[in-house]
Amino acid sequence: MHKILLENVRVFTNHGCLNEEELIGSEYRVDLEVVTDLTRSAKSDDLSDTVDYVYLNKVIKEEMAVRSKLLEQVAQRILDRIFKEEEMVQQATVHVSKLNPPLGGDVEKVTIAMTQSRS
Repeated sequence: MHKILLENVRVFTNHGCLNEEELIGSEYRVDLEVVTDLTRSAKSDDLSDTVDYVYLNKVIKEEMAVRSKLLEQVAQRILDRIFKEEEMVQQATVHVSKLNPPLGGDVEKVTIAMTQSRS
């Protein structure tokens, strides 16, 4: 098996439990790793034989645009879409990070990491 990684996808959106987070919004970072077989595409040089990372980025941006109180829900939506829409993906791990979270201290980010495998 092989991996495709999208790293440091930056999105400005309004997730969070606080009303202020909905109104003001904040910066988020998403990292995605998908496990698939790249043997065919490595030989064919054909986009239809691989998982298109443009598509993966589109899923991230679309799901991040849907407001949620919890990052867990956003991460699960990203995984759900990937497994529903992309049959070549065997496993995926997504990290959704809120940058500079409102915790009353100097915290760079809070991250939710979720991994799912095709059943």
